[in-house]
Amino acid sequence: MQIGAQLYTVREYCKTLDGFSNALRRVAEIGYKYVQVSGTCPFEAEWLSQQLKKNGLKCVLTHTPKERLLNETDQVIREHDVFGCQYIGLGYWAFDAERGMSLEQFMDSFPIAAKKLREGSKYFMYHNHDQEFRKMDGKPILQYLAEQVPAEDMGFTVDTFWVQAGGGDPAQWLERLSGRVPCIHLKDFAYGRKMAVLGEGNINFDRVFEKAEAAGTRFMLVEQDDCNGEDPFECLRRSYLYLKACGFD
Repeated sequence: MQIGAQLYTVREYCKTLDGFSNALRRVAEIGYKYVQVSGTCPFEAEWLSQQLKKNGLKCVLTHTPKERLLNETDQVIREHDVFGCQYIGLGYWAFDAERGMSLEQFMDSFPIAAKKLREGSKYFMYHNHDQEFRKMDGKPILQYLAEQVPAEDMGFTVDTFWVQAGGGDPAQWLERLSGRVPCIHLKDFAYGRKMAVLGEGNINFDRVFEKAEAAGTRFMLVEQDDCNGEDPFECLRRSYLYLKACGFD
């Protein structure tokens, strides 16, 4: 398994192309070789391809706005071809009808887009938060999604913090979703429901690593949405050192 950085962690530094370029350089200087692109300013696919090559990085996953996934699917595929990214993700779905994001609306639209992505040699990745652990007919929404959308059409970017925040066991869910978790998010869970640098919270990452490897995970991406006032690049650095000490590179 390879380790990478989720750029959403440093999103405040990626609001302009110059800032985005500098953030890629700083992430590469920490030692990361893989990134997920999410939460950045708009960019051209050719520009990102050049920036990745310049810094010795590879983009392995994106979070793409839902409107583009549904309405510009072919263009999204072409863009990801340019910078060599196979996995295309949806970052958030509220399962809230009042916000126009009900379960029914998801099932009416995203499986169609996911199939189209597969036909374009891409793989649609759904990223969980804690709301997917609300139960519907006695089962978590996450389980319902896994049962209703074929594995060949949709994978899951299991997020360790949000699984635990929802009352689940991250390692157990990696086992349950085996075969459809090529990319996962690593963030630690500290007392007070705080996001923490890896190894500075309470998640049992030894079990996470064991189950992720058994489940076929290829990329473990460090993400810390909230760095609690610390420099996010410093948080990424400490998480990188933790993973290096665990034997990953």
